[in-house]
Amino acid sequence: MSEPWRPELSQSQIEDLRLASSKLTGPTRRAFQAEMSWKYCGGSARQTETRFGWSRHTVRLGLAEKRTGLICCGAQSGFAGSKRWEENYPEAAAALIELAEAHSQQDPSFKSSIAYTRLTSGEALKQLKLKGFPNEQLPSLRTMAVVLNRLGYRLRKVVKAKPQKNSPKPT
Repeated sequence: MSEPWRPELSQSQIEDLRLASSKLTGPTRRAFQAEMSWKYCGGSARQTETRFGWSRHTVRLGLAEKRTGLICCGAQSGFAGSKRWEENYPEAAAALIELAEAHSQQDPSFKSSIAYTRLTSGEALKQLKLKGFPNEQLPSLRTMAVVLNRLGYRLRKVVKAKPQKNSPKPT
């Protein structure tokens, strides 16, 4: 029995398909590679690897996704990066919020809901140390400023309400 007819591709067309595949990511890339594998290689992951230079494992997964209709999700995003300081030390974060609330005030113009605080990151660290939190749990000065901003406290000088000037009385 002879092999089914498959269209021949020029080197330029193969390079175009490789380029198109490189611009895609995740399930869309696998779906594209599976389609090209069916169209030009009869659904063979090994032939696809030889012809296009794509990983046969990726092509095999794409073919399985196409066959079953189920999309496989990777867990990279769930386990990538490090947790935020507030997530690692929730007790210290709660104490920091309590401390920042005591030193903050509403924007004097009432144009936004941002709370401005006179508390500096250095003072916040000092106060948390006084509350009994060990140095290992406390972030650096710069990180403390970022944490306070993330929590909604802006580290700026608080503008005091300015008294109105007395206008000269006409005589």
